[in-house]
Amino acid sequence: MKNITLNKNSRGLSLLFGVLAVVLALVFTTIVLLIAKAPPFLAYQNILVGSIGSMGKILDVVVAWIPLLLATSGLLITFAAGLWNIGVEGQIMVGAIFTTWVLRLLLDTGTPTGVAIILGLLFGMAGGALWAALAGALKIYGGVNEIFSGLGLNFVATAITLYLIFGPWKRPGVGSMSGTEPFPQTLWMPMLEGTRFSPWSLVIGLVGIAVVFVLLQGTYFGLKLKAVGKNNRAAYVIGIPTARYTMMAFVICGIFAGLAGAVQVMAVYHRLIPSISSGYGFLGLMVAMLVNYQAIWAAPVAFFFAALNIGSIQLPIVLKLDSTLSGVLQGALVLAVILVDGARRRLLRKG
Repeated sequence: MKNITLNKNSRGLSLLFGVLAVVLALVFTTIVLLIAKAPPFLAYQNILVGSIGSMGKILDVVVAWIPLLLATSGLLITFAAGLWNIGVEGQIMVGAIFTTWVLRLLLDTGTPTGVAIILGLLFGMAGGALWAALAGALKIYGGVNEIFSGLGLNFVATAITLYLIFGPWKRPGVGSMSGTEPFPQTLWMPMLEGTRFSPWSLVIGLVGIAVVFVLLQGTYFGLKLKAVGKNNRAAYVIGIPTARYTMMAFVICGIFAGLAGAVQVMAVYHRLIPSISSGYGFLGLMVAMLVNYQAIWAAPVAFFFAALNIGSIQLPIVLKLDSTLSGVLQGALVLAVILVDGARRRLLRKG
């Protein structure tokens, strides 16, 4: 009975502190708005209308949600293994590069659209996995912390992307930040007419997070991965090959990041652009932390973050505010969750 009461109290505290985190984030963002001499209510109203004010806007949110969800899905794997895979941003870029490469090879070959899409996805996954494996190898065999190797690999991926766009894959007669030559529609993922929404990409995103949930909650692989993340040395002592599981965590995360890059190329931009990752790697880190690394909450929270990003586009138009305000709210929310979670843990220990 005592254990049941403690569990109920713990769940109640988690809910209470979750609400407190949201309130703190809103209070902080409101203070920032007041300092900027902007009406907070109107700002929040415009973000809401800009994200769910029409079916077209909701579909725009879904378009942003899918790659963010894929990046978050991969990060949940590395977080379970106790790894801060900061390099996920670069893994998205390299996945997009590999997808662009294979689609360029398929130009004018008459390849059926379905085959081209599958090849684009497979090459994107391979590119992301390769880039993630480099970070894994640096950690396992070189003793390089994954945060530093990830940041370095992100810079390299950005440089390679820019080189390809302004070099070998440059648009004929044009040197522009708009990216490479757009692909013909035969190499696009099928889309709803008049929108940028592809049902294919939605299926990929939902299947991806479902796979991660099952892996982490219902398999021995997930159990061993969490053991490595909780205590690497203890896991090794009881016979778990920690180096292998660390590398597998990186590679699986890279596969999901590469998928996000492939979706960006084939379903959103239809070409390679300098900002192809759209910051979804770093945003995915915030989502993963906000859901306390629980896959079951990843989809709704990622949707909320995507809605903030899309809704904030209204701010410079209507209120002359910078759209980066959504980043203030997102960052404040993550910091508030970290702070209140620490307070909750201290209270539970005292109890």
